[in-house]
Amino acid sequence: MDMPRIDITLNPNVVALPPYNAGMNIAAARKLSGRDDIAALASNENPDGCSPKVMAALTSLNPSRYSDPACTTLRAALSAKLDVASDRIVIGNGSEEMIAAVCRAVLCPGAKVAMVAPGFGLHEIEALANGATVDKVPMGTDLDFDVPAIVAALARAPAIFFLSSPSNPVGPALDIASLERIIAAVAQETLLVLDEAYFEYADDETPDGLDILSRSGLNHVVLRTFSKAYGLAGLRVGYAVFSDGRLARAVTSSKTPFNVNAAAQIAAVAALDDEAWMTASVASMAGERARVGEALASMGLRAAKSQTNFLFIDVGIDSQNAFDHVLSHGIIIKPWKERGYETFIRMTIGRPAENDRFIAALKLLVAG
Repeated sequence: MDMPRIDITLNPNVVALPPYNAGMNIAAARKLSGRDDIAALASNENPDGCSPKVMAALTSLNPSRYSDPACTTLRAALSAKLDVASDRIVIGNGSEEMIAAVCRAVLCPGAKVAMVAPGFGLHEIEALANGATVDKVPMGTDLDFDVPAIVAALARAPAIFFLSSPSNPVGPALDIASLERIIAAVAQETLLVLDEAYFEYADDETPDGLDILSRSGLNHVVLRTFSKAYGLAGLRVGYAVFSDGRLARAVTSSKTPFNVNAAAQIAAVAALDDEAWMTASVASMAGERARVGEALASMGLRAAKSQTNFLFIDVGIDSQNAFDHVLSHGIIIKPWKERGYETFIRMTIGRPAENDRFIAALKLLVAG
C-alpha cells in the first residue's frame, strides 16, 4: 500500500521568484521555425568565437583532475592586468554566480536592495531569493540613466545597490560626471555593486569604474566577465573585484569550492594573453552596431544608444509578436516582457550576414 505523499515546505522566497528571461536556444528555434539556418541574436554572445590561443590552450586540459578551487593562476593574471591585489579578486562560474554569492554574503531577511530598471534579471532574482525587498529605479524616458532618481534611491541607504554600466538590457554607459555623482551619494552602509559585464565594448569616453571606485573609500564590488568580448560564454567564467579582502573572503565562503571548472580557468588565462584578438573583435562589432543602428533609424525605429554588443529597440508592437515574426525568418532575438517596455526587443550584433537578415526581417515587420 502506497503511503500518502507529504509535501515538503519550500522556501517561500524562492517559490515566488520571477522567471529569468533567457534567450531561446538554437535547437528550439529550429524546431519552431522549421529552418536550419538559425541566426542566434538573443544572448549577446560573441559571433567571432574566441581567440585561437584559447583553443590551443585547451588541448592541455586533463578532465580527470579537479580544478584549482582558488583559481590561483587566473587570479594572478587578473591581478597583474588590473593592478589589484589578488586577495581582492574572486572568480565565479560566470559573473552571475558572483551576484548570487554577494547577495548570500551580505543580505539578511528584510534587507533592502535597489537597482535600475530595466536591469539584469539576476540583480532582482538573487536579492529576492535571500529575503530582500527590491526598489527599482526606472530609466529615463530618453532610455538613459535617471541620475537624480538614482541619487534619491541611494538616500534610502539600501544594503546593496546594483548598477550595470554599460546597461543591460538598454545599452548606455554612465559618463564620468554621472558616475561620480552617484558614488558621492552612496551611504557608507551600502554595498555598491557595479556590473561591468560589457566594459570591454564601451568607448574610450566611458569611465573605468574599477579605477574610480578604488579611490572612493566605499564598500564596493566590480563585476566583469569573459562571456562577452572574450567569447567564453559556454565555459562560464567571470570575476568580482572587491574593495577589500574581508568582503572578498565572505563572498568566497558563500560559493561552492571547485566552482570554476579547469577548462574555464585555462581558457580565461589564454584569453587574457590575447588582448589584441579581443580588441579587434570589439572594433568589428562597433562598426556593425553603427550600421544596424543606421538601418533602424531609416525605418523610423527608436533604439537606445549603446556601449554594448546589442541594441534595445522599440518596434512599436507587442514584443512577442515581433519575436514570432523574426523567428519565422530563422532569427532569434529577445522579446522584452517588463512592464512599460513590452514593445521593446533586444538584438545582439552578429556577423554582417546575420545582421542583414535581421534588418530585412524587420523591414517586412514595419511594412506590415
